[in-house]
Amino acid sequence: MANYRRNFVAGGSFFFTVNLAERKSSLLTEHIELLREAFRYTRNRHPFEINAIVVLPEHLHTIWTLPAG
Repeated sequence: MANYRRNFVAGGSFFFTVNLAERKSSLLTEHIELLREAFRYTRNRHPFEINAIVVLPEHLHTIWTLPAG
């Protein structure tokens, strides 16, 4: 099992990758509008800045900056 680090830094920037369980899927690009809507919904409730994002068919990479507070 993975050993995750939890780094709580107010105003910090973080890079992470999210993978789909089914690595042969193209779900993220096939339903890109739903993914965009999910990001909008989340950002409206939990403000953060998306500095960069790369969406590939089965995974995405992103850099987020958390708010200072």
